Order: sequence, then structure tokens, then C-alpha cells
Amino acid sequence: MADKHPYVNGTGGLVHVLDHLKKSFPVTLDADVLRKLGFAPKNESYIINVVRFIKLIDENGSRTEKAQKVFTLHDASAFAKAFSEVVKSAYSDLFQLHGESAWTLDDSKLITYFRQTDQSSELVGKLQARTFGALAGYAGQGAAPAAGPKAQARPNPPGKPKRRSTVGAEERSERHENSPASAAGDGLTGQKVGLTVRIEINLPASGDQDTYDKIFKSIRENLLNG
Repeated sequence: MADKHPYVNGTGGLVHVLDHLKKSFPVTLDADVLRKLGFAPKNESYIINVVRFIKLIDENGSRTEKAQKVFTLHDASAFAKAFSEVVKSAYSDLFQLHGESAWTLDDSKLITYFRQTDQSSELVGKLQARTFGALAGYAGQGAAPAAGPKAQARPNPPGKPKRRSTVGAEERSERHENSPASAAGDGLTGQKVGLTVRIEINLPASGDQDTYDKIFKSIRENLLNG
């Protein structure tokens, strides 16, 4: 095969592009168009290589007649069947070697095939296998590929307090009710309650001994002996 098998770093962007093409396939598709659409930032060329490899666009980025026929099929089963043929045609060597079982080859066998065929590095071989797997899944052959990374936990809307654990609140309440301080403050008369007051004094760094003596004298007369 003249061209090496393409690959993408993450299949989510590829799936997003294919989804968009099913809704609206532009007459010309290139990296600049993908940038305008906001798909696969900084990975546009990888996506274009895959789309070109499976003959959805030609060397100039123009939409092919095959792409027009396949991506205007509204029925899901009809699209899956037609897209399967698109993928099989692009990966014809793989299917000639393994037949229909190529759809279900495990990662190890796929990586071996791509590395042997293209003399790929281990990393590239894995990405080539993953890309084929995503196309196969999109064709309904195996698990459907994910359209993007797992959703992150959403932050609480502004002004809405975070949900607190009821169990934790009950435990804190129980500890408070059973504590000595709580028992002393339950409204019972005749109970003596100890009170501790801490006073923080910031002494001026530029003060002399006379200044410090006056400060401590004032504290003693107005707080301690007052």
C-alpha cells in the first residue's frame, strides 16, 4: 500500500467530525474548515488524513461522490452498511488478510498488522489500531466509539450551596450534644461555666524599653487589675 495508515491522537474528535458530516457535509473539507467548526483543535490535519484515506474527500479536499451518497442516508442501518463498505475498501489489505474477522481482531493483532505493514513505532501502531477500531465502531461493527472524553463533574451553579452529607451532619450534631461544653450550655441554672480570653498584643518594632514598660503597665492596670 502506497500510503501509510492514518491515525488520530484521540478518537473523540474524529467521531465529532463524522457526526457533523452526517448532518452537513461541506463541498470542501480541509483543516481550515475544521478550525472554523471548532473540531479537533491542533489535530485538524490528523482528522483530514483519516477522512481522505477512507475516500470521503479527494486530494484537494473536495467531497467525493461516494461520501455524498453514504452521508445522505438517513436510515441508521443503511448508513452503517454503506459506511462499512467505505472502511473495508480503505483497509482492503487488512480484509484480504483476515476477511470479515478483521472487524473483531484484538488490539494485539491489529497493532502487529499496522506495525509490520507500515514499519510503525509501537505508539503509532497503537494509534493506527485505535483509529481503525473507532471507524469500525462507527460502522456498527463492534462497540460504538465515544464522542469525547468522560464528562467532568459539574460545579454547583452560582448561589446554590453545595450539598452536604446528611450522615456527617448527624454525626457532628451528636458529638456536639454529647460534649461537656454542650451540656454546660443547655440552659441549666446553677452551673459554673469557665471562660478563657486570649489577648494578642503587637509590640512596635521601633519601640524602646520605656515604651514596652508603659504598655505592660497599662495592661496590668486596666485589664488584669481592673
